[in-house]
Amino acid sequence: MNNACQTQKEDDIRPSAMAETFDPMRTPTGRRAMLWLPRGQSAAWLIGAFIVAAMVAAPVVAVAWIALFPTENIWPHLASTMLPRYLKNTGILMLGVGIGVTLIGVASAWIVTMCRIPGKRFFEWAMLLPMAVPAYIVAYVYTDLLEYAGPLQGFLRDLFGWQSAADYWFPDIRTKGGAIMVLSLTLYPYVYMLARAAFLSQSICAIEAARILGRSAWSSFLTVALPLARPAIVVGVVIALMETLNDFGTIDFFAVHTLTAGIFNVWLGMGNAGGAAQIALTMLAVVIALMVIERYSRRRQRFHDTTSRFQELPGYELSPLAKAGALAICILPIVLGFVVPSLVLIYYSIGYFDQSWTSDFFEFAGNSLLVSGLATLVAVGCAIFMAYALRLFPQPLLKFCVRLSSVGYAVPGAVLAIGVLIPFARFDNALDAVMRDTFGISTGLLLSGTVFALVFAYAVRFMAVSYGSIEAALGKVRPSMDDAARTLGESPWGTLKRIHFPMVRGGILAASVLVFVDGMKELPATLILRPFNFDTLATHVYQFAKDEMIEHAALGALTIVLVGVVPVIMLSRAISKSRPGHSGQS
Repeated sequence: MNNACQTQKEDDIRPSAMAETFDPMRTPTGRRAMLWLPRGQSAAWLIGAFIVAAMVAAPVVAVAWIALFPTENIWPHLASTMLPRYLKNTGILMLGVGIGVTLIGVASAWIVTMCRIPGKRFFEWAMLLPMAVPAYIVAYVYTDLLEYAGPLQGFLRDLFGWQSAADYWFPDIRTKGGAIMVLSLTLYPYVYMLARAAFLSQSICAIEAARILGRSAWSSFLTVALPLARPAIVVGVVIALMETLNDFGTIDFFAVHTLTAGIFNVWLGMGNAGGAAQIALTMLAVVIALMVIERYSRRRQRFHDTTSRFQELPGYELSPLAKAGALAICILPIVLGFVVPSLVLIYYSIGYFDQSWTSDFFEFAGNSLLVSGLATLVAVGCAIFMAYALRLFPQPLLKFCVRLSSVGYAVPGAVLAIGVLIPFARFDNALDAVMRDTFGISTGLLLSGTVFALVFAYAVRFMAVSYGSIEAALGKVRPSMDDAARTLGESPWGTLKRIHFPMVRGGILAASVLVFVDGMKELPATLILRPFNFDTLATHVYQFAKDEMIEHAALGALTIVLVGVVPVIMLSRAISKSRPGHSGQS
């Protein structure tokens, strides 16, 4: 009765004209309704969000269209000859990487989170360092170290007096096994990051209950902590597998014929864009299958804490032997995935500094900064626009379109490049033909083969990264603050500018850094879409390494690694503070 009276009193004092003005989704009764045809500035937000979502989703639709309606259909030939080998190699690679990242990521996350080991604070962030090194750079470094003419085998031959490769056996790094090792060392941080966040968010009561019932620390991990963290672990593994599917530099250098290599072979080698699109569509099917598996794995799993007791985690004491094993599990991935590649790059950068520190290096670095910077502005700007539009109009159709626009990160760069370049090229050719026939002038390449195409592809691919950070930050702003600002006469843009921007600056900064670093490392899409005589640091490193001249590419590779360290530190700090009741101490 009191609530009803209070509601009536508020309705009596609310100015009806202002209610209709400040919120286009507020009805005269005070309830929010889904109005499909707002007017004025609100309409611009809604319509603009649909346009942005359509543009971002267009390359994926284009790939499907080109694959289903190719100019020259070579699908029967592909299906009977090369495709089975591509699928087999891709499957083996993904299986091996999936197992590798799961074992390394989950084991290290549990040890760092729940066990007392020396240097625990160091390992919390250092375990993420291999994420800063692109997999293709690690592949180049280890090939240089471990090949027959490399320093390691040369040292062994001098030490034992061996004369040729026939005198001893040494594993070949340029195999599927080598590719699995390299990708596992650089991609396990995805699993570590999400598994550690899941372990940190678990209430101590569930673990204590298992211990009271007689479970050991190992048994408590297997029966309680691991099942609770399984959804997060699966997400991390799926992300790692998507990155495996996107990789080109490693598999090309190791001569592993996967679906990604098939796109380059069919398109650039055979000159058949339709066949490349058909392989790309096959890759999309694999990506969709991974996403379905991730969703299916947690379809009915809902875990809620029934207590607010979030004290410091216990920190299990380990025996000397177990502690040594735990330290080995944490140290080896850091050493192999970050320290060794970084030391080799530093050594070569110093030794070949005069040959590398040239005007060409500054040009490549400038190109990388230009493309990554523009892509960051576009991706983050569009993410802010869509996140705020969805906040204004939480309609099912708009939610679907926004989610669809975020699928770009799951699409491999080579696939995305096809969806961008071919439609752009057809538009350029059609416009050029019309201008020639009508005015006798040639327009040339306006979209394809330009920086615009590259920036567009980057923005589409990394939209999900920026949108996720901004959506999370925007979700922490109370809706009542929007209503208060609009009641005082602020427009949607004014509310976003004066209220939301200051409150979500951290999320915008995080999104900007992540998109910028991903753009600096992106290789497959850059190789296909870059303009003529336009190289970035990534393509510069790829070209030299492909020609067995990693020494001359070391400075560029080291620059990419150093840029990648920044988000690693940011992510580590965010994860450490994610536990409820965090005290800031380990």
